[in-house]
Amino acid sequence: MILDKFSLKGKSGIVTGASRGLGRGIATSLAQAGADLVIVSRTKSVLEKTAKEIREFGYRVIPVVADVSKKEDVQTMVDRAMEEFGEIGFLFNNAGIVRRCPSENYSEEDWDDVINVNLKAVFICSQMVGRIMIKQGGGKIINTSSLIAVGGGKTIPAYAASKGGVAQLTKALANDWAKYNIKVNAIGPGYFITDQTEPLRKDKNRYKELSDRIPLGRWGNPEDLGGAAVFLASEASDYITGQTIFVDGGWLSL
Repeated sequence: MILDKFSLKGKSGIVTGASRGLGRGIATSLAQAGADLVIVSRTKSVLEKTAKEIREFGYRVIPVVADVSKKEDVQTMVDRAMEEFGEIGFLFNNAGIVRRCPSENYSEEDWDDVINVNLKAVFICSQMVGRIMIKQGGGKIINTSSLIAVGGGKTIPAYAASKGGVAQLTKALANDWAKYNIKVNAIGPGYFITDQTEPLRKDKNRYKELSDRIPLGRWGNPEDLGGAAVFLASEASDYITGQTIFVDGGWLSL
């Protein structure tokens, strides 16, 4: 039956940046679809809270505190997943940060921080997990890109560069690893209600400018990513690789 292909029962995986916002919505949806999870964040208190909420649904979740921009932390994350589950069926590279400043004043420190977390970490995590998936005979890697990979945004040059890089890295890894039965795709969220977008929502003029362009008439909630996340992690997407699925309320259709 087709609905069985969307089930994640018996599958396990990792979600980075899972303690809040989009990552929390993604992790909750994957767990509800039946997956066992390692969820990862740098903030222990918030991560433990998210893990507790997911467990209350009756699902298995292992919180791991790690900075995915550091290779040794990524190794710890991967080792823990293998210890708990014996395999990694999917990896969801969601961890990300944003620093806002006009481009003429944008600091090198902010540039490096954003690129390291949003792009370099995606490669490090994918490479480490990819090596395991090659030995396993396959797997799914899903990256969080953004509609900003297509548009440039304002006052976020490093974020725009990093998310454009994630979209291209997704294609590159999909090409390299198709022969190993590893599918690599991305989700491109539009404007969502999260901590990261709070400055935009507090700016009444900018908020109205952005909101007026969304055909569906509202900003997304983290749970709105759940369907795409489950689809790309499940067998239902087995013939899809190298793609970015935009979940943007119709923003890019205009």
